[in-house]
Amino acid sequence: MVHMLILDDEQSICSSLTFALEDNYKVTATTDPQEAVDLVEHNTYQLCLLDLKIGNVDGVSVLKQFKQLQPSMEVIMITAYGTIESSVAALQNGAFSYITKPVNMDELHANIKKALKYKELNQQVEYLSRQLEKKYRYEEMVGQSEKMQKVFQLIDKVKEVDTNILITGESGTGKELVARAIHYSGKRNKGPLEIVNCAAIPEQLLESELFGYEKGAFTGAVSSKPGKFELANKGTIFLDEIGDMPQPLQAKLLRILQTREVTRLGSNEKKQLDVRVIAATNLELEKEMNEGTFREDLYFRLNVIEIHTPPLRERKSDLPFLINYFIDKNHRELGVPKKTFTKEAQSRMLSYDFPGNIRELANIIEASMVFAEGDEIGVTDLPASMKRPGKQRVSTNPSASLQPFIGFTVKELEKQFILTTLEHQDGHKQNTARTLGISERSLRDKLKLYEDK
Repeated sequence: MVHMLILDDEQSICSSLTFALEDNYKVTATTDPQEAVDLVEHNTYQLCLLDLKIGNVDGVSVLKQFKQLQPSMEVIMITAYGTIESSVAALQNGAFSYITKPVNMDELHANIKKALKYKELNQQVEYLSRQLEKKYRYEEMVGQSEKMQKVFQLIDKVKEVDTNILITGESGTGKELVARAIHYSGKRNKGPLEIVNCAAIPEQLLESELFGYEKGAFTGAVSSKPGKFELANKGTIFLDEIGDMPQPLQAKLLRILQTREVTRLGSNEKKQLDVRVIAATNLELEKEMNEGTFREDLYFRLNVIEIHTPPLRERKSDLPFLINYFIDKNHRELGVPKKTFTKEAQSRMLSYDFPGNIRELANIIEASMVFAEGDEIGVTDLPASMKRPGKQRVSTNPSASLQPFIGFTVKELEKQFILTTLEHQDGHKQNTARTLGISERSLRDKLKLYEDK
């Protein structure tokens, strides 16, 4: 039954309204504003009949307190002072409607029914919004496209089992977010999540980072240190950019996956592990295996279940969701005022391929919100990469297209091609490596070689 509160400074009105309504509603009435506030704080009411003037107390101030305590409670104002100003003030502060004294009971019943119907519709909208948010979001991932829904479904299937998982996809597609979603929504969420970027750590340090070391194991080892595998015990270890792991370490990793034991550098003691392993790569590991840079047995050990994160250009229907998500996130976390894109800027956003994927989109929106003047983000606020003309058509005449390269060595051409691609990608090494089809480690090695010469 609907629970209704009545607050009026005249006891006779409280009694008469209670008598008229108690057959259809559960009614609580009071003439004391403070008592009414206490009742709303400790009980749930679907509707309130509130006098606009309660002795010396302004009913609008009481209305504000009610709405802070129970925002979903509908309030109908009752007043003998039916001025436009007071009625507007009440409606602006959340009142559903107002009626004047003496109360016409038919009018009151009609207003109550409308208020309860409005409340019911609001509850339905909130429920549907929560269902849509649940359907189109998984942890920090957003997407309604078929490809992202498939990713969400796979996460649901694997989160409660300890099977090794390989996450594939281009840089910036959210592979780490998938790993986090699996860990934090699964049975190991109370345990630690340790993340290792195999491409970012120098080869000579990666082994000690993964497996740990004992004091004196090598120069500089002044004390013992557990590795990431030990730290991840009872939880999950996420090996990002596994394709860049050097081959000697690949063999040691394979051994750990087989035995579920780890031995620190400089020690003979084997430590038992209870760790879930999730790996990720932006490389084509099948190609790396054929070239002999990645172990086939390790690939099949890691790739029990594969989850592929699609590039943003293949899930364009998610862009409106993602744009709104990052606008809200920047507003919430950075305190930046919410802004909207002009039609031209929005068109440019929707037609752009985002080679840097979600990471590039997030950076573009954050920078645009910070630097755009006013409430709108225009084309001039977008980065230069979104303003470049399309690719020029290449001549189909082989001799004409090769003419400019005659006289150069292959190494000279490779250097020029790499540096030009890096410049085109605004110095972004991950995007450059992906465009060139090489690993980030290989790109760094080549760039260092060019600097030394």
